[in-house]
Amino acid sequence: MKTDRGGASPTPSGYQRDRELPTHLVRPSQTVPQRIANIWRYRDLLKDLVAKEIKVKYKDSALGFIWSLLNPAMFILIYYIVFQKILKNGIPLFAIYLATGLLAWNLFQSGVLGATGSVVNNSGLVKKVAFPREILALASVGSAFIFFLFQTVVLAIFLIVFRVVPSPRFVWLVPLALIALLLFASALAVLLSGINVYLRDMQHLMEILLQAWFWATPVVYPFMEIYKQLNQHGLTWLYLANPTTPVALTFQRAFYVKANPLGTNGTIVHILPSYGPMWYLAVLGAIIVFSFIFFLVSVYIFGRLEGNFAEEL
Repeated sequence: MKTDRGGASPTPSGYQRDRELPTHLVRPSQTVPQRIANIWRYRDLLKDLVAKEIKVKYKDSALGFIWSLLNPAMFILIYYIVFQKILKNGIPLFAIYLATGLLAWNLFQSGVLGATGSVVNNSGLVKKVAFPREILALASVGSAFIFFLFQTVVLAIFLIVFRVVPSPRFVWLVPLALIALLLFASALAVLLSGINVYLRDMQHLMEILLQAWFWATPVVYPFMEIYKQLNQHGLTWLYLANPTTPVALTFQRAFYVKANPLGTNGTIVHILPSYGPMWYLAVLGAIIVFSFIFFLVSVYIFGRLEGNFAEEL
């Protein structure tokens, strides 16, 4: 311990010098392929985290997984009463139409929203255990997919009750639509989970944005209503640029089946586009390619942000 000649209070050796050093952001040296390889290497951990999220959600609940069925069923019932019985939208078998689009939307919304706060909510694990942090966001998407599988039971019940047979021409496109949706949701989830560590308002912002996003996707209303209005101004591409729109259309075309049915008011209702399977295949293929590139970019950005997670958390 030393005192300078001016009589200043003693300071530990090197302390002042260390305070004057600039702070540098710590950046990981792993490349994107290396990070993806690590995710694959820790795939068993990913499975365990998915199972944990599912168990925790309904822990000590008497009905357990049945709640995952009651929630969409009640949502469909309310919207059916409001839009079919009160507002009389004229869409035949509206419960089927709503259930098909809602099934895909719930997967996307719950996966992205849960993933946004995944790193922050698991701060203790992040600071103590070495593993690919992207897995936390992917686990949220994975658990949303498991709940999606549970909720298909609701759709199956509606199909049986209303005696609707899925379309053989379009039902084979559903797995491709699922791949496109999961890939896009995973890319967005990884990106938002990293940003939310630094900007904690991101999670609350996404709750609001997803509400607007829901109404920008043809789940409650017919696609053709918006299509006709946008087509007059040459803005149809803008509507289809929303990746959740073609996915919802694929589900609706496969399970709701009818594109221009006879409405409840006795007139033809234009609900879905009359494009053939090849149009859906091309659009879904474009979404898959875009989402894959988006996922690579998200992993890269996440890697740049990850270096200071411990300090921020």
